[in-house]
Amino acid sequence: MFSCNIAASLSGIGPFLTHFGASIILLILFSFLYTMVTPYREFELIGQGNTAAACSFIGALMGFAIPLASAVVHSVCLIDMIVWGGVALVIQIITFFIVRLVFPAIVSDIPANQVSKGIFLGVVSLVVGILNAAAMS
Repeated sequence: MFSCNIAASLSGIGPFLTHFGASIILLILFSFLYTMVTPYREFELIGQGNTAAACSFIGALMGFAIPLASAVVHSVCLIDMIVWGGVALVIQIITFFIVRLVFPAIVSDIPANQVSKGIFLGVVSLVVGILNAAAMS
């Protein structure tokens, strides 16, 4: 039969809380910085029912969260995880600027709720995040 020692199971709660807390802080920081570099206000647009803004922002969040999760899994300490989370953050912001170079009108297309552009930006952000996470392993 399996035996379970609750104290042993809970011994990892401290590292869990620190890594989870740092991840949430990095996610909030990413959201703040990402919405500052885009010339439109994602939260306002999403609140108005703008599907293009929702798709692009969700893709960016996922594109950041996936490599951040990889950083949590592969880091040797909290500082290491935060450094690689910072790398993921920078790469996602660069991704936005690269897509903007390819589609300069994206900065007006997303507020105009052109869903195809929002999906494109979101999927590119997600794909870059997946590749970023793989490179971190």
